[in-house]
Amino acid sequence: MHDDPVSAAEADAADPLAAFRDRFALPDGVVYLDGNSLGPLPHGVAERVADVVTRQWGESLIRGWNDHGWVDLPGRVGDRIARLIGAPAGSVVCTDSTSVNVAKALSAALALRPDRRIVVSDRGNFPTDLYVAQGLIAALGGRHELRVVDPTDVADVLTGPDAGDVAALLLTHVDYRTGRVHDMAGLTAAAHQAGALAVWDLAHSAGAVELDLDGCDVDLAVGCSYKYLNGGPGAPAFIHVHARHADVAEPLLAGWFGHAAPFDFDLAYRPTSGVGRFRVGTPPVLAMSALDAALAVWDDVDAVGGMAAVRAKSVALTERFIAGVEARCAGHDLRLVSPRDPAARGSQVSLAHPEGYAVVQALIADGVIGDFRAPDVMRFGFAPLYLRHADVDAAVEALGTVLDERRWDTPAFRRRAAVT
Repeated sequence: MHDDPVSAAEADAADPLAAFRDRFALPDGVVYLDGNSLGPLPHGVAERVADVVTRQWGESLIRGWNDHGWVDLPGRVGDRIARLIGAPAGSVVCTDSTSVNVAKALSAALALRPDRRIVVSDRGNFPTDLYVAQGLIAALGGRHELRVVDPTDVADVLTGPDAGDVAALLLTHVDYRTGRVHDMAGLTAAAHQAGALAVWDLAHSAGAVELDLDGCDVDLAVGCSYKYLNGGPGAPAFIHVHARHADVAEPLLAGWFGHAAPFDFDLAYRPTSGVGRFRVGTPPVLAMSALDAALAVWDDVDAVGGMAAVRAKSVALTERFIAGVEARCAGHDLRLVSPRDPAARGSQVSLAHPEGYAVVQALIADGVIGDFRAPDVMRFGFAPLYLRHADVDAAVEALGTVLDERRWDTPAFRRRAAVT
């Protein structure tokens, strides 16, 4: 981009995270801007999974649970994630899927506020979280109400006439479609002032946005590990529980790995202490081992500035992309959907276009991978560990070319695939 005061080469040369790109298996000729949906493969993961399969499982068989520490993976991996989200060791466990963890966290929150009936969420929440809330409310007999409001109206509900009946706040920290960031500290404090609990979904935050769950006094939080944490497709999720709730919370789902003594095989459930009570079934050892290996990439991030450096680069990349698109693609019916203020934006930029799906397909064909969210939003994720400023410039130029030449205007690019 000719009018940028700092060239991509200069910015990349000064990047303290530049060396981390070599830790990932990135295909040649591809600019990958979809790490907000599925992170790329970190080096070492394939080797770790092969070892677990051929040596640990193949040779140790059932002994692997003890000899190779499979049984302890949920806690060990949870601690690795905890330090990336501002939570203390021992407060996070890796388990189940994000949706299942939403059900466990919300059910525990409602049980801790038995005399209240309102669950507050917003229209920018990821739909599965709302589906889970709807299903949970039905399972609990329908006495609760899910109140879904505009994102800017959440605080008003927590201070309004029904505040005393609010049991829980259920929000996704970074809006999956727009990238808008909620004020976690402010809304958590408002929920507590109203006597409610705050449950946060960190799916689009963990690994890209600086988080301080402990400092924000968050009650419960969940998140996935296959986006910015690069754990692989369908990688297990995580759940965080504040220490004040860890020994009293009672999630609706209970299973043997959440039992105080799972191998005593008691017929009556007796929850273990701490966040471990939010475990349910047997951990998926192969998937969790892949995630454990993927998280090793983060072990060296502290030496170059930690999550503060990650966030600073995220802002630089998204700012560069927005400026580039507005300069290169003017007149093409693009609309910025994400907040312009970087402090209010996660690590993605969303642009609306009437033919957004076809434009994304044309870009993918040209080696720039983003994704699409209905009805017209093109999403571009900027994962700081492996993206370069040069990648941003290349993506901007590719988008400009696709729009200038109407390369999106073909039946093949308009045909919707099952996954968008």
